[in-house]
Amino acid sequence: QEVQGRLHEARKTQVDDALVPVAAAMSDGLKLLCLDEMLISDIADAMIVGRFFEQLLDSGVVVVTTSNRQPGELYKDGLNRALFLPFINLIETRLSVIELASPHDYRQDRLEGEKVYFHPADASARAAVERLWNDFLQGRAEPLVLSVKGRKIEIPEFASGVARARFPDLCSQPLGPADYLAIADAVRVLILEEIPYFSSENANETRRFVTLIDALYEARVRFIATAANAPERLQVEGSGAFEFERTASRLREMQSAEWCRA
Repeated sequence: QEVQGRLHEARKTQVDDALVPVAAAMSDGLKLLCLDEMLISDIADAMIVGRFFEQLLDSGVVVVTTSNRQPGELYKDGLNRALFLPFINLIETRLSVIELASPHDYRQDRLEGEKVYFHPADASARAAVERLWNDFLQGRAEPLVLSVKGRKIEIPEFASGVARARFPDLCSQPLGPADYLAIADAVRVLILEEIPYFSSENANETRRFVTLIDALYEARVRFIATAANAPERLQVEGSGAFEFERTASRLREMQSAEWCRA
């Protein structure tokens, strides 16, 4: 975000290549740059980050970054990915790639045996979720901004692979399958609060919620929620009641100890 903002300002000066002065200014006096949870989801970001890294390394800056993906898996199946391949080569040739192999994801392990679905969404439910969130939190949470097909998606709070949002943040916005797949790819745990009852009056929100759960389920993202009622009682009426049964079943499965250990 900081690089994008500086590029925007630099372009106002009509400089030929805005990235050169931006990278030079950011590397001035900088010896070490640490980037946590690197994620590439947009071709514009992919092109910027490649050249930005190259400029930093050429300036002698030591770069340390983490990612849930191996270098060769970054921006996988992305639009015009061939243009991104030189950056993957740069990572593999100029950085030391270290795999931090572990049989378990510690974020998943922390939830084993924990209740993760709370209803109704009252004060006690909010307090329980707050406790889980604070247990995950390491340092300060910041918004997670994803770029999907040129659009920006923002999740209000994100830290150490754990994202936290309210239902309207993700399901009352005009988001589609690609957006929810990007979210599922970016997080390991999603906390979603204030899931309402579903009916014909909020049919669009219902469809988005179903799509979100499908994306999280397929990516095996751990799901923590506060909701109006138990999964099978959320769809109170409407034409989608039968179709919602699968979503309710998945929500039940995602609460299980077996899901946490998978």
